[in-house]
Formats: sequence, C-alpha cells, structure tokens
Amino acid sequence: MFGTYFYHQTSRKMVVAFGTLFNDIEVRRTNSAGSVIETIKVPLAYGPREKFLTRISTDPSLNPKIALTVPRMGFELLSMTYDGVRKLNTIGRNVKAGTTSGLKKQYNPVPYNWDFSLYVYIKNAEDGTQILEQILPFFTPEFTVTMNLVSSMDEKRDVPLVLTSVTSEDTYEGDFATRRSIIWTLSFIFKGFLYPGITDNAKVITTSVVDTHLMSAVAESPEYIIAEDSTPYNVNYMVLDKHDTDTSTRIRLLNENSDEAIAEGRTVSRTTVVPKDIDAITHDAFGFTETFDSYEQGITHDPVAGTDN
Repeated sequence: MFGTYFYHQTSRKMVVAFGTLFNDIEVRRTNSAGSVIETIKVPLAYGPREKFLTRISTDPSLNPKIALTVPRMGFELLSMTYDGVRKLNTIGRNVKAGTTSGLKKQYNPVPYNWDFSLYVYIKNAEDGTQILEQILPFFTPEFTVTMNLVSSMDEKRDVPLVLTSVTSEDTYEGDFATRRSIIWTLSFIFKGFLYPGITDNAKVITTSVVDTHLMSAVAESPEYIIAEDSTPYNVNYMVLDKHDTDTSTRIRLLNENSDEAIAEGRTVSRTTVVPKDIDAITHDAFGFTETFDSYEQGITHDPVAGTDN
C-alpha cells in the first residue's frame, strides 16, 4: 500500500509562502526634525532561534571582525499536527482532464496545521515596534493566502495563516561587555492540506441506465420501508394511482431485495442518460440526452453479457 511514489512539495510551499509574507519589511531612522536619514531592509532567513542568538552575540568563525547586524528576522517550522475539525469527505475527489484520455483523479486532501515561529531580533525598542506595526494589523487574527498546492490538478486553495501569540524577551543580562538583544516571537498556525497521489487517464462513466421491472414473485417474508403513520393531525399524502388517501393504515414501500425472485422480475421500462458531448470533461458545459423505452411484454436483462431477452 505505502511506497507508491508521489510528492507535491506541500511542506516546501508552506515554508516558502510563509517566508514571502515577511521578506519586505523596512525600518526607518529619523533625525530630530522627523526627516528619514536611514532606511534598513530587515533581512529574513530560515533557521532556529538559538542559532541566531549565537551569531548575534559571537562570531562563529572565532575571528571577531563584525557581529551579525540587527535588526534581523528569522523563522522556522516547528511542527505539523492533524486537524480533524477540517476533515473532508474521505471518498470525495477532484478531477481534471487526463494526460492522454479520461480523467486525472485525486481524493480529497487531509487537513494539517503547520506551526511556525517568526523571530524579530533588534537592539532598540523603536525598531521592534516599527516591524510589529507592519505585520500585526494584517492579522485579525488570520490572514488568507491563496496557494497553488497541486499544480497538475490546478488545485488552488485559500489557506488561513493564524496569529496565535506575540511575546517579547530582553536578553540584556550579564556584564557591560554583553551585547543586548531584544527578541520578539510571533507564533503562527498555517491551516493547510496534504494531498494524496493522482490517478491519471482514469475511465469515465458516459452512460447511465435505470431499469424498472415488474416483480415476478412475492417474498414469504417481505421487507417494507414504512412511511410516517397517519394521525388526526397529519395524513400521508403519498397516493398511488387511482387510490384514495388511506388515513387508517401505513403507506408501505416494498424493498425489492426481499427475495431474489422479486429482483429478477422482467424489465418493463428503461431510462438511458448520456452526455450530449461525449468528450466533455470536468467543468465543461454540456447537456444530457435522455431516452425512455417501454416494454409491454417485459424483457430480461443480462448484466454480464449486456443483452436483453
């Protein structure tokens, strides 16, 4: 069962989408007159929090020429969890025209949450508030991103990115030689989906046939579907042809699975439905042609051979 290769790069797309949202943040420095004297584009990189803290405070090359500059931002994917609240119908499918014929079919995706953290490293509080005010107003508490998650199926979804918390930490501890670093941590949940494999060139049902047959026998213990009882305040309005409404007995529908002989009754009418455009696929506009046939003497249909007798 497992081992059939497919890869839609879903997690990679979630990471790229998350980083893209925050890769154009600026910090502006002004003088006493309010004029902008410096504009800094805040760098963004993927990596764990501890790695950036180490590089900010020391030089990993052990050659202390220049420390890592701040302000700076980093982010990382922390975990993935299943989200049963958003579960879709397991047997639901997405379809698209096949590569050579028929259809591409893909079952509904499985909902997962991607937990991200965004770290903002700054040296002074003013830089931090500038960065936060360029981010927080867009989350109420979610921001929706439209993503093309499975390009071969043209599967585009609006994926909510939910801001769950904002915390601050000041690492100014130790002696006077220790470098101060203020860290803002923003926690997010990306509510996306993981997609199963794709079946290509699957066959398409192009004809639907419904037979109505007359029962040839009565079961010894028939099974009925019982309709609602009639009461002085409510009567059954399901009336058979040429019969009056029965207010004293139940309306009963005979289940043809009660007996094999009943199910093998002769066909007295047939409805056949076919699309007008046999090559129409998925969302193409097309109608149906319906054919109704009646057999006064009744016929017997062989579903295996596909013939009538």
